[in-house]
Amino acid sequence: MKAIAARKEKGFTLIELVMVIVILGILAAFALPRFANLGGEARASTIQGAFGSVKSASAIAHSKCLASGTCNAAAANSSAALEGGSVDMVYGYPAATGTGIQAAAQIAAGDFTIDTTSTPGTLLIQANGATTATSCQVSYEPAADASTPPVISSTTSGC
Repeated sequence: MKAIAARKEKGFTLIELVMVIVILGILAAFALPRFANLGGEARASTIQGAFGSVKSASAIAHSKCLASGTCNAAAANSSAALEGGSVDMVYGYPAATGTGIQAAAQIAAGDFTIDTTSTPGTLLIQANGATTATSCQVSYEPAADASTPPVISSTTSGC
């Protein structure tokens, strides 16, 4: 009998385990809403990154066209060699096509939804999974003439 009484039990009681689970549940209920909408913020950041990429690619391609003897910055249709590939140009800026600004900015169609049909002449780069695609996008309108640069804008209100 003394051997059984001398043996000490080790571990947690059922009450202690239940209390820990209750406390973790309460903490999770308060912490979960803070992390629930990270997808929208991530899509907005992705669109902002694509916006910066389109703006810088447009400027780099325009500089390349001006410095190159083969690209005509005054022509409605031209091309410029950029990083081993050819980029379609309109008045010295990338065209609003897959072989224009999309190729210059190196934007993959798998990462975004590329729309060239809803607004003719304009390339729309939309975030996949956005609440409203037209409210989470980059818009690229090509140069209208040799003295007007392209119009590049972004919207992140519906990401």
